[in-house]
Amino acid sequence: MTWSTEFVELDKNTHDRNSFDCGNGELNQFLRTQAAKHMAAGISRTLLLPAANILPNGKFPICSFFTMAPSSIERANLPVKMAKKLPHYPVPVFLLAQLAVHREYQSQGLGGITLIKALENFWQVNEHMRAYAVIVDCTNDDARSFYEKYDFQFLCDHNDRCRLFLPMRTVSSLFQD
Repeated sequence: MTWSTEFVELDKNTHDRNSFDCGNGELNQFLRTQAAKHMAAGISRTLLLPAANILPNGKFPICSFFTMAPSSIERANLPVKMAKKLPHYPVPVFLLAQLAVHREYQSQGLGGITLIKALENFWQVNEHMRAYAVIVDCTNDDARSFYEKYDFQFLCDHNDRCRLFLPMRTVSSLFQD
């Protein structure tokens, strides 16, 4: 199967969430049971790349997805050099809450494509609502290695996960002419 050419917002009536399997039960469960509820509650937005072909159930399989949400971090968690330029209250950031690729599409570069699309969305939002960085909480060492390939830096340990960040200045440099 091939993937579509455009990321779209999750629509549980159009996209087959139940057939999605990235190999991580927590991410699969989020997509199946929580992503649409979180969007309806207004706390996050999930975008996905559907497959080009429709399933017999009339829905499109999901090749990859990412979830974005607003968040904040304590200034004290940032490297001293960066923190000294910031106010003494929570710093606004964007949270890359979830990112996953279906097993069938792994090792084909789709993870990088999905991450770049997520960063592009954060960059576009940042034009209207500023944030200092994008943060991500890594579920395992493989996830950490993946994000570090894209210059994410260690921020802190958070809820038994490694939290990484990428300054919006770096994100902007990717998309500005």
